[in-house]
Amino acid sequence: MKRLNIKLLVKLPRPIKQSIVIFIDLFICLLSIWFAIGLRLEEWQTPVGNQWWAFILAPAFFIPIFFAFGFYRTIFRYFGFAIFNSIFKPFVLYCILFIVVFSIVGVNGVPRFVGLIHPILFFIGILSVRYLIRACLNNFFVGGIKFADAHPSALIYGAGSVGRQLAEGLRVAGEMNVNGFVDDDVYLQGNMINGVHVYAPSELRNLIITLGITDVLLAMPEMPNDRKKEIIETLCDCGVRVRKVSGLVDMISGKLNNSQLNDLDMNELLGREVLHPNNEVLEKNIFNKVVMVTGAGGSIGSELCRQIIRLSPSALILVDINEYGLYSIFEELKELVANSHQKNVDSSREDDLIPSNMNNSIRIEPYLASVRDRRAMLKIFSVHRPDTIFHAAAYKHVPLVEQNYAEGIRNNVLGTLICAQLSLDFGVSNFILISTDKAVRPTNIMGASKRLAELVVQSISKNPTHSGVAPIFSMVRFGNVLGSSGSVVPLFRSQIKAGGPITLTHLDVTRYFMTIAEAAQLVIQSSTMASGGDVFLLDMGMPVRIYDLALRMIYLSGLMVKDELNPNGDIEIKVTGLRPGEKLYEELLIGYNPEKTSHPKIMKAHEEFISWDILKGELDGLMDLLERDEVSLIHPVLMRLVAGYIPGNKPVS
Repeated sequence: MKRLNIKLLVKLPRPIKQSIVIFIDLFICLLSIWFAIGLRLEEWQTPVGNQWWAFILAPAFFIPIFFAFGFYRTIFRYFGFAIFNSIFKPFVLYCILFIVVFSIVGVNGVPRFVGLIHPILFFIGILSVRYLIRACLNNFFVGGIKFADAHPSALIYGAGSVGRQLAEGLRVAGEMNVNGFVDDDVYLQGNMINGVHVYAPSELRNLIITLGITDVLLAMPEMPNDRKKEIIETLCDCGVRVRKVSGLVDMISGKLNNSQLNDLDMNELLGREVLHPNNEVLEKNIFNKVVMVTGAGGSIGSELCRQIIRLSPSALILVDINEYGLYSIFEELKELVANSHQKNVDSSREDDLIPSNMNNSIRIEPYLASVRDRRAMLKIFSVHRPDTIFHAAAYKHVPLVEQNYAEGIRNNVLGTLICAQLSLDFGVSNFILISTDKAVRPTNIMGASKRLAELVVQSISKNPTHSGVAPIFSMVRFGNVLGSSGSVVPLFRSQIKAGGPITLTHLDVTRYFMTIAEAAQLVIQSSTMASGGDVFLLDMGMPVRIYDLALRMIYLSGLMVKDELNPNGDIEIKVTGLRPGEKLYEELLIGYNPEKTSHPKIMKAHEEFISWDILKGELDGLMDLLERDEVSLIHPVLMRLVAGYIPGNKPVS
């Protein structure tokens, strides 16, 4: 019955609810006058004579004033400290008017003391009733009418301004109970903030048990990465969901709901440090130049475009065979350029590494074309004559390329050859090939084709027979990028959201990881260091065991692993077996002793290549085999050209 009554009250038309509130305020007003008179006369009696004027004039004063100041537009569920400030002005005006009439001027029969004590009692009364009603309503939410104790129970790590506003936003939204703050500041520990206790970090694990915590919310955006890593490690096996709020901008509306809290990004999951680049260095091959990105609609290509556009090229040429991918990045870049006058355009995404100095006159030209189509690429080169090319167009999904080897080789090798040769013909200044760690001692067609693409670029770069000023050719080799198509992280997230199981190909598989934004930034910076034929390696940090990553993602989602030791867990990890051509671990270097560069996360490799005279004949023969569909002869050619290529499905360790 109680639930039904509150539900009916919440759903009443707003004018009726306002009328109820006015009636309540009227009752409080008259009652406070009666109390004030009784306190002064030291007896409780029915009003007599001129005393009735106080009961008549008080409502005549406060109702019009409160209406004029919008007092009755307040929604009780969102009644908080900010609303308290808005009440103050109309109440001061009412107090002045009432005191002037009954205390300064005076009314016979009404003690002057009433003019002073009534406003105080009235103010206390209406605030108390509102907070009481708010407390009742906040036990419910419209559409489900659930009790508050059914909501998730949260600890907020950080009792500063962000943490306090987060607590208020969650209280207003009514979707999560905040049961405490945790803060590193010893002066805050042991105190209460807005009725919520502040605890020391040393109590964190114990609090999760004793308070039944389901969520820990990180509300310290400026926290050093080392400290954040320590906290995440502490929480990793506690069975709580760990999320964060990036800053006050997330709470600008004054209301925050559960879905607006962010999962930890991958740098936080893996404890990676990100170095922010020097803008002046990055601009070398981009500022006021015509830049082309092939594979612009892909994961790496699109991120390159986002960061290149912030460095103000004169034009950005987008090439991709994927219509939707090309359309998506084209529309996104147009919006970025159109909004470039806004002060905070450089903060549109949390993981932007390159500050923006772009202008709104950058030309963006999208081309729906394949890099294997020489005629289409010739037209693009002849029309725009690019200065810098980032060649990211490639088929990269190992099992798909393994099954569709002809298309994989044509796209990855022939496409690179066409773009490199046209770069020679049209005087391109810099050509950068985006490569992969799978090109090192590959066990699959995809890796072999990418190493062959590297050989093409190396050979053309070192070919002494070409005329004119040759482009500066370079390659950048790195491992898995988090969040890309094919990355395990979005796959694991979706599998966890679906209740599992998480599918893993092998318990001992390890991979290098880097965010897309960081990889793109380092690719751009690598291009400025190239002298010709360089193979750059990005420091991917320590390799990560995929099983450990899966465990961490499960734990930080507030769930437990379901296995033989814990059959009542939430998410099972199922091993499916290595896919065709998949390695247990990846490498970045073919030879030895990579050379350091001026950037701590970029190294340079010196690796052998095949002279162009020999390679050209081999490529012609390979393409001829593909045309004739001579499957049995493809592997021997690749094994002859690509050092360390061992085809087969057996794990390489």
